[in-house]
Amino acid sequence: MHDLLFEHQDALEDENLIAYATTLGIDPQWSAAALEQGLFRERVREDVASGGRSGVNGTPTFYINGARYDGLLHPTALLEALVDAANPE
Repeated sequence: MHDLLFEHQDALEDENLIAYATTLGIDPQWSAAALEQGLFRERVREDVASGGRSGVNGTPTFYINGARYDGLLHPTALLEALVDAANPE
């Protein structure tokens, strides 16, 4: 589900979420009821608040050894940051 949500960030209405869940083999009636009842609403709010407290304001956000990485989101740049973090001077 995570991958579908990330790939379709511009289509997150209830009907879209139900369709994604159905694609994954989740009963569409259950999905619709869960959304209607707000079954996961509090958990989502908690996750958003936790991310905000951690300085996360979008996706993707990376942390390396507990420090937020704000460099380029390119494999070479990320690898360099990981190598630097593994070999502090």
